[in-house]
Amino acid sequence: MICYSILGPFFPSEAEKKGASNTIVGLIFGCFALFNFLASLILGNYLSQIGAKFMFVAGMFVSGCVTILFGMLDKVPSGPMFISFCFLVRAMDAISFAAAITASFSILANAFPTNIATVLGSLEIFTGLGLVLGPPLGGFLYQSFGYEVPFITLGCIVLALVLVNVCILPKYDSAPRKESFRKLILLPKVIILCLTIFSLSACLGFLDPTMSLFILKKFKLSAGYVGLVFLGLALSYSLSSPLLGLLSDKLPYIRKWLLIFGGLMTAVCFFMLGPAPVLHIESQLWMFVLVLVLVGFSLGMSAIPVFPEILQCAYENGFEEGLSLLGLVSGLFNAMWSLGAFVGPILGGFLNEELGFEWAAAIQGGWPLFSGLATGIFYIIEATRKSSSSSLQNPPGDNEERTRLMGNET
Repeated sequence: MICYSILGPFFPSEAEKKGASNTIVGLIFGCFALFNFLASLILGNYLSQIGAKFMFVAGMFVSGCVTILFGMLDKVPSGPMFISFCFLVRAMDAISFAAAITASFSILANAFPTNIATVLGSLEIFTGLGLVLGPPLGGFLYQSFGYEVPFITLGCIVLALVLVNVCILPKYDSAPRKESFRKLILLPKVIILCLTIFSLSACLGFLDPTMSLFILKKFKLSAGYVGLVFLGLALSYSLSSPLLGLLSDKLPYIRKWLLIFGGLMTAVCFFMLGPAPVLHIESQLWMFVLVLVLVGFSLGMSAIPVFPEILQCAYENGFEEGLSLLGLVSGLFNAMWSLGAFVGPILGGFLNEELGFEWAAAIQGGWPLFSGLATGIFYIIEATRKSSSSSLQNPPGDNEERTRLMGNET
């Protein structure tokens, strides 16, 4: 995640020196999510054939090499050639990232089948730390040593970790896959859960191009303090995720409530982030930070239970337990997250430019509002169907007859 987030503080200005416009820089950032989306769908579908360990190690190896290559781009001539190489290297990085993440989710779910949410929730601590530490670390290395050093340093660290993983990871065998990706994605419950993943990622993606500009303009803070404001969201998400994961594993029946109320709470928080002009509330820094902390918590409420819920739905619909299914679910999860990360900044940037941050944030909150309501309606319909099915299988008359016969026998 540090390799993903390191670009923020200095790459836009470097790209501008090389003749890239703001729009092109945005597309360079956005192409990562787009290629990550496409690669996750494909790699998740073929995980059992490729092998989880090989996919993970190969993904990390390519990511390390590509990160180093990105550090060499300042040697490329300015203009179209520089822009083309940026897109090419960024796309390769996205594909390698998709391979490593998809395989890692599958490996962990296979190793801890009864504690999936707890393990994934614990991992979010390091995800949050990577996102938080990436920008300041990249900025420090860039300011101290120049453009190449941040990428070369992180690339070498990733390559060193490749050797460690080759030695410690066991080989994961998997039977040939019988289920189809199409069958999984067409399950109604999976469609609803995919909408949840997309809505959460789109909301996070919306904040990338808009929130820092709003903070600088509204509260007149320096760039350093803007990073501290971002810290409120990242820390609350990272710290709450393990607890929510543990709760999800110990009490599986509350997952639906976490999904529903997490979505609705996220929607309310985005409505209050500006706040929306219709509320006639003056924005204040303490309130803005508090809402961001609540956003981090509510995102965790919705995001953490999704993976085990998709797995449970697959099992209930005849999918066989194994690494091949975990690959399908991991690929689907990462693909939907990447799609939201692609759409969120584009839509958010457009709304922010046309309507301002306050209305843009409120409108963006429509995604989790819709997904939360859709999830609630689905679970109500599902509970009604199960109740009706149970009544048909055990009619009251049959129960009375059975009781009468048992009484006669005694």
